[in-house]
Amino acid sequence: MTDELAVLGIECYGHHGVFEFEKREGQTFVIDLALGIDTAPAAASDDLQDTVDYGSLVAAVKIAVEQDPVDLIETLAQRIADVCLLDDRVEWARVTVHKPDAPIEATFRDVALTITRRTPRD
Repeated sequence: MTDELAVLGIECYGHHGVFEFEKREGQTFVIDLALGIDTAPAAASDDLQDTVDYGSLVAAVKIAVEQDPVDLIETLAQRIADVCLLDDRVEWARVTVHKPDAPIEATFRDVALTITRRTPRD
């Protein structure tokens, strides 16, 4: 059985986008994470070493968003999922990248892409 750990609304400033001004000026991206993990070991031990340290994970996600500009949020979402899956306890990661300031010539609230990736099992 897999439990779900969620961290929602991680605000990051990145320089991603197809247009040159997006790379130059940057904009806010908001990241939502959901991770499939077994929390039973941590519940039994009450020890941080037995679970995913979401503070460290958020720091790693911020670094992933704030470095190395890419054109597409699809690429950014995959990068973030890869960071989440580095911990062997994470069975799957669902990542949503929100780009609320996307350069669209219309009134809109948000642009969001959600991907789900699994850890490859041998």
